[in-house]
Amino acid sequence: MNSALPALLRIGFILWSAMLLQCSQPGSSSQIIPRASSDEDSQRQAREHMVREQIVNRGVRDARVLAAMRKVPRHLFVPEEFRVGAYSDQPLPIGHRQTISQPYIVAFMSEAMELKPGDRVLEIGTGSGYQAAILAELVSEVYSIEIVEPLGKEAAARLKDLGYERIKLRIGDGYRGWAEAAPFDAIIVTAAPDHVPPALIEQLREGGRLVLPVGSFAQDLLRIRRTAKGVVQENLLPVRFVPMVGEAEND
Repeated sequence: MNSALPALLRIGFILWSAMLLQCSQPGSSSQIIPRASSDEDSQRQAREHMVREQIVNRGVRDARVLAAMRKVPRHLFVPEEFRVGAYSDQPLPIGHRQTISQPYIVAFMSEAMELKPGDRVLEIGTGSGYQAAILAELVSEVYSIEIVEPLGKEAAARLKDLGYERIKLRIGDGYRGWAEAAPFDAIIVTAAPDHVPPALIEQLREGGRLVLPVGSFAQDLLRIRRTAKGVVQENLLPVRFVPMVGEAEND
């Protein structure tokens, strides 16, 4: 063994101790390196960056929607292996050939629904439960339907664990809607049917809004209003969603 090594180690220890002492002295020119932020702080910062860069910069202005997007912990609605990208500007797989929509689309659709605190809302396509959690921050009643049973059960447990116990969730065919809970002030569909399901129009109250993607490969995000004179439809933007799963149209 090299006999000089212990001496070098002692010198290194003395220098390291002196450096720590200097850093701890008031008025020292050296900077104390702060402790790394907690995971919770890091996730909060990631949400703030997401809202600022992906959502506000692209035109979403509803203050209540922005607050909800800052609050709801999106990473907890993403499978663990994809959490590193939870706040990135992209959809992510959640299993069973389904995805969680990119943050901008979630915010855009939430704003397009023109929600008020006392509204009753129906969501078709619970998925991981993220959009339902955002809605629960915005309105008094949320009903959500998921046709893929494992996803629906996982989402129900996740939402309960996070304190969203007022969200009513069922496993079923979204093409049929939730007739016994209708009428709704707004309905959102988070997968793309190839046509507008008639049952969803029927379950809107007068003045209600239906926001959904429609189409097969080429899809458009629509906002449909039910008025006293009939239905008014707007094309909002081109989108790409997974196909809506259901069998009601084949009855």
